Amino acid sequence: MQRVSRTPSMSESTRACVIGLGGWGLTLALLLREKGLDVSIWGHPTSGVDAVAKARVSDRFLPGVPIPAEIAISGSPDALSGAALLILAVPTQHIRGVLSSLLPAFPAGAPVVSAAKGVEVGTGLTPTGIVRSVLGDVPHAVLSGPSHAEEVARGLPASVVAASADAGLAKRVRDAFMGERFRVYTSADVAGVELGGALKNVVAIAAGICDGLRLGDNAKAALLTRGLVEMTRYAAAHGADPRTLYGLAGLGDILTTAYSPHGRNLAVGRRIGAGERLDDILKGMAQVAEGVWTAKAVRAAAQAKGIAMPITEAVHAILFERKQPAAAVRELMTRSAKEE
Repeated sequence: MQRVSRTPSMSESTRACVIGLGGWGLTLALLLREKGLDVSIWGHPTSGVDAVAKARVSDRFLPGVPIPAEIAISGSPDALSGAALLILAVPTQHIRGVLSSLLPAFPAGAPVVSAAKGVEVGTGLTPTGIVRSVLGDVPHAVLSGPSHAEEVARGLPASVVAASADAGLAKRVRDAFMGERFRVYTSADVAGVELGGALKNVVAIAAGICDGLRLGDNAKAALLTRGLVEMTRYAAAHGADPRTLYGLAGLGDILTTAYSPHGRNLAVGRRIGAGERLDDILKGMAQVAEGVWTAKAVRAAAQAKGIAMPITEAVHAILFERKQPAAAVRELMTRSAKEE
């Protein structure tokens, strides 16, 4: 299939399209509109897009947060028409399918900003890798950090990182989103920022399991600390600067996800630690817990590269091999002694 040949000009730089009608996609659209951009949202036709467009609120994802009439909401690929900035805010496991279906409508040359946090099962690719495999070598940036939509959409302050190999694009993304209550830093370390956001979801599930088992604050602190070490090890093996993981996109995101009542991955872990089955939990969830599938993808990639990731191994065993959480904790605690 062939994409639209027209390239958005610099004079059209105030036109943006958010791909994804979930809580984070809606929140990013609100931020862009607040900065004066002409914003549209594309939602999958099966996602209730028509109902949200009519009601101007998403009771499923952001109840009580009004969506301004100036933000166009549509399930048609025409929502992408003329956009000079495309923000990708769909779950990682759906990115390939969504991009493939929208391929003919993509404005040629328009930068893609990924706001997803995960690793694709089967390929081990981050959203950046998926974008490139479907769209080719398009300008691309990543937006990540501790930023629950439920808080940002209501005007509570947050800080994130915009990363791109193109410093100019990173600054353009920063300027598009940054406001009094939403601070954006820039970085050139795309791998570090992206993997920090993805890997922390696996650690958050582990933290939830710790809570569900009522193991206490000491155990949770140790888990998060060693989880960060594990994240850094994996990210460094995939070309990231280890220092990035100790910033907003790594440590900052872990802290938010591992303690916030809005943390979906934390909630999954807590329910598993309390004895519920993964299948039953996922059936009743309105939103996607990215860490479940990231655990599967990262565990496979780590094994292939010989990267030691005992916490990820334990989470994978609990989620997909029916290992009892208490037994997994016992194995982690009785591993051979070593220097930190």
